[in-house]
Amino acid sequence: MIYQGDDVQATTLRRVQTVSNTGSTDSQRVRTRLTLHVTRTQFAAGSSSSSATASSNAAASSTNATASSSGASGGVGSTTGAGMHITGRVTEENAHVKMGAFHTLDIEVNRDVKIIKQEWDRIALDRVDEACAEGRGAEVGAIVCGEGTAALCLMSEHMTTIRQRIDVPVPRKAAGSASHEKGLDKFYSTLYAAFLRVIPFASLKVIVIASPGFTKDAVYEYFFAQATKTSNKALLQARNKFISSQLKETKFAREGIMLDKFFKMLGQDEMRAWYGPDHVALAADRGAIGALLISDDLFRSSDPTTRKRYVEMADAVRTKGAEVLIFSSMHETGQQLNQLSGIAAILTFPLDIDMVEEEERQAKEEAEAAATAEQNE
Repeated sequence: MIYQGDDVQATTLRRVQTVSNTGSTDSQRVRTRLTLHVTRTQFAAGSSSSSATASSNAAASSTNATASSSGASGGVGSTTGAGMHITGRVTEENAHVKMGAFHTLDIEVNRDVKIIKQEWDRIALDRVDEACAEGRGAEVGAIVCGEGTAALCLMSEHMTTIRQRIDVPVPRKAAGSASHEKGLDKFYSTLYAAFLRVIPFASLKVIVIASPGFTKDAVYEYFFAQATKTSNKALLQARNKFISSQLKETKFAREGIMLDKFFKMLGQDEMRAWYGPDHVALAADRGAIGALLISDDLFRSSDPTTRKRYVEMADAVRTKGAEVLIFSSMHETGQQLNQLSGIAAILTFPLDIDMVEEEERQAKEEAEAAATAEQNE
């Protein structure tokens, strides 16, 4: 969501050198709030920095107005989780840093950051909306557990949210003692109650239970034993969602399915499989696109005009009823799409590229001829 050319404001640590009247120098780290004009961004998985600034609460401002929104943090883990390094020149001078100096902000989870753009397009606003509503857009629920510990998560396209952590002491097995079984029963009951409370299983497509050993099987059996005992019809009806094969219905897998469909179409009916910015734009102008496959790299272009072009194209085909799938360049499917220029389309009806290009050439010549004739008059 942060692109080259944006302005980002956050609190950071900066090493500052001072010179005394006697000529001696002293270096110390001071906490200050800086505004940078972004020149480079880099995502770091599992990074940790003491000079971190981050976006649990995001503020966005344009030329005449500032809009703020708070949201759930993306990523899983503690404060040593993933982060983003943002490099740029300082745009607002203060007592410690001169204007134009380079600095790098390290954005981490649960920090504050202000993002300033000349224009907030629909792609960026959709990501802000998704981040602000915890669990919005989630299609997968996950229970990651061991004996006595568990994390209940919701997973959407861009974010994994931990809804609740559970830690129940479970004594070790001992001969002649039932404390181990009692501890497990308490853990299962606590996990079951938390699951019903924080996981919207009725709206999810898949619920994954993951664990070492056989804990996942025991959790699954306990859940549906309790659901049967308490006549929880909603959970009993969602039983098939706990099957891993249902992953094919999620948005994560749909991108792979649609990319495979595009490649098959390219081999069997190439007039309905177009790729490349210019060709896809021509298909969009004719309302022929049934599914638009586009890499998020194109929305991160350093050229605002290029970004705007692809945002407008995605909006235009969506309004005509087409499906728009945004592929992550960090995923294998996104990398495959990037090899095809980052954009492709499956058409609803066949179009001959040569004929369409010829039509475009003739229309351009006619427009130029008309403009010349008007000037001569």
